[in-house]
Amino acid sequence: MPASKVATIPKRADFLAAQAGTSFASTGVVVQIHKRGDKNPPRLGITATRKIGGAVTRNRARRRLRALGQTLISRYGKPGHDYVLIARYNTAHLPWQTLASNLTAKLSKHHEAETHA
Repeated sequence: MPASKVATIPKRADFLAAQAGTSFASTGVVVQIHKRGDKNPPRLGITATRKIGGAVTRNRARRRLRALGQTLISRYGKPGHDYVLIARYNTAHLPWQTLASNLTAKLSKHHEAETHA
């Protein structure tokens, strides 16, 4: 069964709100999570700065994070949350399984902590 498409974060203000939320860094990706406080479906934002490389590297990193986010946020994301994935210097070159397992671990860690809080 294909995963449903996750909505994107449309405005800079929403990215900044996610920046003020919970943040987890791992190999290949930084995850920022912001609880919006509504019941709407989860949203996904992707960013890659010039620090990680030229246009080709940034675009590859964004494509990989977009595909990863669409897959994992649709599966593990919670309603009323914004997820911002930030590319790191090695995002474009890490094995896919490493990126996926790191993001899955960070999402489950956050939601487990949120459940117990």
